Amino acid sequence: MANPHQRFDKNVVSELSTTGSLLSRFKNKVSVNRWTALVVGIASILALPVLALFTIALQPAGEVWRHLINTVFIDYVTHSLVLMLSVGLGTLLIGVPTAWWVSTREFPGRQTFEWMLLLPMAMPAYIIAYTYTGLLDFAGPVQTGLRELFGWTRQDYSFPAIRSLPGAILMLSLVLYPYVYLLARAAFLDQSVGAQEVGRTLGAGPWRRFYALALPLARPSLIAGVSLVQMEALADYGTVQYFGVSTFTTGIFRVWFGMGDGTAAAQLASVLLMFIFVLLLFERLSRQRVRFHHTGNRQPHLQRLPLMGMWKWLAVLGCALPILFGFLIPAGQLIIWAMYTAPEVVDERFLRLLSNSVFLALGAALLILLLALLLAYGQRLRPHTMAVRFAVRGAGLGYAVPGTVLAIGVMLPFAAIDQHIDTWARDWLGISTGLLLSGTLIALLFAYTVRFLPIALHGVEAGLTRIRPSMDDAARSLGATPRAVLQRVHVPILRTSLLTALLLVFVDVLKELPATLVLRPFNFNTLAVRTFELASDERLADSASFALAIVLAGIGPVILLSRAISQAKPGHDSFS
Repeated sequence: MANPHQRFDKNVVSELSTTGSLLSRFKNKVSVNRWTALVVGIASILALPVLALFTIALQPAGEVWRHLINTVFIDYVTHSLVLMLSVGLGTLLIGVPTAWWVSTREFPGRQTFEWMLLLPMAMPAYIIAYTYTGLLDFAGPVQTGLRELFGWTRQDYSFPAIRSLPGAILMLSLVLYPYVYLLARAAFLDQSVGAQEVGRTLGAGPWRRFYALALPLARPSLIAGVSLVQMEALADYGTVQYFGVSTFTTGIFRVWFGMGDGTAAAQLASVLLMFIFVLLLFERLSRQRVRFHHTGNRQPHLQRLPLMGMWKWLAVLGCALPILFGFLIPAGQLIIWAMYTAPEVVDERFLRLLSNSVFLALGAALLILLLALLLAYGQRLRPHTMAVRFAVRGAGLGYAVPGTVLAIGVMLPFAAIDQHIDTWARDWLGISTGLLLSGTLIALLFAYTVRFLPIALHGVEAGLTRIRPSMDDAARSLGATPRAVLQRVHVPILRTSLLTALLLVFVDVLKELPATLVLRPFNFNTLAVRTFELASDERLADSASFALAIVLAGIGPVILLSRAISQAKPGHDSFS
């Protein structure tokens, strides 16, 4: 006969176990709800610049806005649209053929071209604009050599003006085509080999298979790549300002600083932002309408067809020219200039600018990486919560906001907050607090976070998708809280993804010009700002050392990305 005390002990243990399990579930639920609040809170703060911008833009139009509408507004719209559409077309013409050749064909130097075609990503558009201006202007080596060779005078020949709208289109196309190349190459490698085999058995030639099969299957990726390129073209300030092209970004600066009207600048920025939102909507709808499903088995290694005769050398030339004009020539010009001017400009001030840029970029990258990790993990905990999904998706749109627009969206509300704090301190404490937000690095770090968070967020989300939910369940069953799971399980596994995201954000912050130009504290400069200042003063040779430091910093992520591209296999994502 069982001892009643033993039965009592067993019942107590069972009840205590059940109670402990319920308490554990309750604590986990409360913890998860805290993560929901954290994700929504972070996204709400990051949305402040856009909300402030539209709030200010709704104010009644003033004289400056009416002046813009009657004079230059049409130029801003026309030039911005021409720039956006032409750069998109230019990057397609460069990125798609090169991606097709290195993905599906065999020719001399293919493996080298495969990674070197990414090198122009390390060259900011405004820097390549400075180098080609120095090369192609009247006093540059190209025109000087032509005059000396043929004995011409200035009236004997005409030369296309590089500082023009076509020149800006060319410069942006040369440095932005890698975005299209990356996505097109991934799409071509991911396509079913069986589709090409079917086309071949039906008698379709190489060109027909390319146009009728490969391009339609790759269309969603091409739309995404071109949309990204067009957003970058609309956001550009350094190139179009230096070339004297009137676009929305140059107009915003002119209205804000030249005319001193923040409201009109916000209204102009809101129009540009609506352009970008329409572009994002078009891209999303286009990709939803165009969906293809690959059937059949994929070969583990894509069999590339060798090119013969003239076609072989055409592919070599087609891959070499973008690298030559998009990286080697401008980098070579920077090196030549730096050899002459480095002894004069590489001094204590240069080192101070270098340290400012490195520490600012590193601090911003660490902050962005932390927020991206919190957002991505919060979404993993609550994947079906509408508020979390909406918040993370909204936070991922920051990269579409141009730096010029973001600067206004940060500066105006931060200045208002500073003014209210200072008024309160004067009335109640008898002291002046000055500029606590808008005149410090806080505003600049906030702008960087809004703009570059999507880069880190994409990398962290890609890494988290490779971690099986069963690992979370196992850790939680042992009593680990969500924070403990993140710290002890996910972060060690995500180390490579986190470091890659950190490096990519670091370089993008280092290259950022318009937001840094507006929001930097007084007497605080970076390499990008100093490069812009020297180039604006027509001291192109003196700017070379600063520009070269930015380019060298950008080569690191390109090399990492190149290695991932080279090791990628069909059907695998090379970016995760």
